[in-house]
Amino acid sequence: MARVPVFYSFHFDNDVMRVQQIRQMGMIDGDEPVSKNDWETVKRSGAGAIERWIDDNMKYKRCVVVLIGTDTHSRPWVKHEIRKAWADKRGLLGIRIHNLKCPNQGTCAKGTNPFDQFNFHDGSGRVVVPPVYDPPAHDAYNHIKNNLAAWVEDAIARRQ
Repeated sequence: MARVPVFYSFHFDNDVMRVQQIRQMGMIDGDEPVSKNDWETVKRSGAGAIERWIDDNMKYKRCVVVLIGTDTHSRPWVKHEIRKAWADKRGLLGIRIHNLKCPNQGTCAKGTNPFDQFNFHDGSGRVVVPPVYDPPAHDAYNHIKNNLAAWVEDAIARRQ
């Protein structure tokens, strides 16, 4: 499958190490990782700067992949990214990452599905639910690696 550009949405403080594992799989073209220092600079610049950063980094991406950790559902900017992805007609999917082992913290608790907070409708008004994948605990890394490209392609196809 072709590598397509995606935007990863996640809770930086809790999940950055798990997210780096997915980015480093090289299965799809994800947004470049932002360093903690760069992210702190953007955050200190205010809501407008954060929104511009998201807009700039989501531009030209065909799909938004929400990487779901313990607290992802409660993060205001994740919610903004989900709304923007849907409004811009980008592919949208979630992957639970609680079973990926963070080198510092191990695994984490399974988080709430962030899509449950939204009402998504297609062009004809039918309710649509973006898929959420939950890799098995015994081999989460390889399950994601083996399926990520297909999941992204499927999410893009659902929006076309």
